[in-house]
Amino acid sequence: MRITYIGHSGFLVELKKSLLLFDYYEGALPALSHEKQLYVFASHRHPDHFNPEIFGLAEKYGNAFFFLSSDIWESRVPKELRSRTIRLKPKDSCDLEQLSVRTLKSTDEGVAFVIWAEGNTVYHAGDLNDWRWPGEPKSWNRQMKEHFDAYIEPLRNMHLDAAFVPLDPRQEDYYCLGLDYFLSLTAGGSPSERIYPMHCWEDYVIIDRWLREHSEHPGRERIVRITGRGESFNQ
Repeated sequence: MRITYIGHSGFLVELKKSLLLFDYYEGALPALSHEKQLYVFASHRHPDHFNPEIFGLAEKYGNAFFFLSSDIWESRVPKELRSRTIRLKPKDSCDLEQLSVRTLKSTDEGVAFVIWAEGNTVYHAGDLNDWRWPGEPKSWNRQMKEHFDAYIEPLRNMHLDAAFVPLDPRQEDYYCLGLDYFLSLTAGGSPSERIYPMHCWEDYVIIDRWLREHSEHPGRERIVRITGRGESFNQ
């Protein structure tokens, strides 16, 4: 499996027979093999996660197939591509010949994706995160934690070869609440599993901050240090 960071929450996962493109909205795409099946995922309609230009990939890669959160209106999908587009609500599932998809409810808009493909399990959180904020009422932050813990519970002890999880510097000292809980939830995972911080708003120093502040954390080796767009990782 080869993973390329495109920008923000956008990643490309390259498998032997298929390509999984997540939450692309801007940035340079690597060359995509025409011999592999291309699956494009958009977790919700926010403009930093969904750009209708993704549908242009179908012109260049005729086998492109799209998985969209149901909050993305069907009218945004070109009519000629609707037969190759599946819109998914939270807690939906879909099985195709080469992969299976399950969605989790987000604490913001849309869904998170769990994908099983070619013997690999991949998780993309979208905006499913513990969005507690300094200055918000304690009651609001308490409810956010309760919702986050409940919505992400299906991942408990699940083997995830690659996981894309928010680490957002705008949350200030609350920046790693979601990632820390995710690590505890999946603590039984294999050392070969990798977690790719995302939604960092190009502030990659936040990853170094987490690594520095968690120098003794048992899950530290699972965190991939991303330093810029276009980086690729083999695992």
